[in-house]
Amino acid sequence: MSEKSEFLRPGFPVLKHLTPVLVVGSVVDCLQFWIDRLGFQMTASVPGKGHSLIFAILKRGDVEIMYQSRESALADGTMTEADAAGHSVALYLEVDSIDDVERAIGGTPIVKARHQTFYGTTEIYVKEPGGNTVGFSQSA
Repeated sequence: MSEKSEFLRPGFPVLKHLTPVLVVGSVVDCLQFWIDRLGFQMTASVPGKGHSLIFAILKRGDVEIMYQSRESALADGTMTEADAAGHSVALYLEVDSIDDVERAIGGTPIVKARHQTFYGTTEIYVKEPGGNTVGFSQSA
């Protein structure tokens, strides 16, 4: 099987792209982490009351992340109160240089300090402003 067709199995739908939607208390509070520290661009946004945003799409290369405010997700029926209470996610990003990432995210709360894994990567996990864990991984 070719690399592109190895996951195209009969009877299963074709999946083309995955973009996580992180539901957070404040979309605006999460932007600096991705834009100012990691070089993402906001490619779309939906304004809320005042100077707030209820939705934003952030993109850098092939990596895309969406943020939606908890309030708007509840209002539009994307999730219920029970769903929102049980939400948790961790993002895992492969990078070329852990050193560059550490410089960029300096001062961000550390979940798990830089470490070597048994499977041959160097990783660090941090907490982004929305409360989600973000792991960065450099292959050996």
